[in-house]
Amino acid sequence: MSLPAQDSDQLPEWRIAMIDLFVSGALLVGLPKSVGQIYGYLYSAQDPTPMDQIIAELGISKGSASQGLKFLRQLGAVKVQFILGDRRDHFIAEVKSKKLMGGFIREKLSPALEDGVDRIAHIRTLLTYDGLIKEPRHRDQVVKLETWQKKMKLALPIIQKLFGE
Repeated sequence: MSLPAQDSDQLPEWRIAMIDLFVSGALLVGLPKSVGQIYGYLYSAQDPTPMDQIIAELGISKGSASQGLKFLRQLGAVKVQFILGDRRDHFIAEVKSKKLMGGFIREKLSPALEDGVDRIAHIRTLLTYDGLIKEPRHRDQVVKLETWQKKMKLALPIIQKLFGE
């Protein structure tokens, strides 16, 4: 992780380790590193935090912070908290797993599954001649992809009930 080493003005080592944990998780599911950094930072923060403080302490650009916070808000992973006397938005992490997973399913998993249906149909079209996929290996591969896709679509409502909103 690219956070500076700890000194009196910087994040404690435990917060850096926690942020790093969320960076690893974000990268695992294909999200930008900055999304993991921001969520980990807010998750480990004691108080609601304005964007300029997030930028300064994480050493990320304003664009990365803005995009990351926007995405995390859409996901339901971050909320804005009003602070009396301060016009800036202050952010806090949502820590309820149902809300987090529900947002991830809605914003990432469902669209990816739908995109997969179209992609598999396109592959089938590319391999089909005279109404059939002639090559047995290709036919088996497409059928396997369609089977995985159907299983994921069947599993999605179960995943949503377990973890979703």
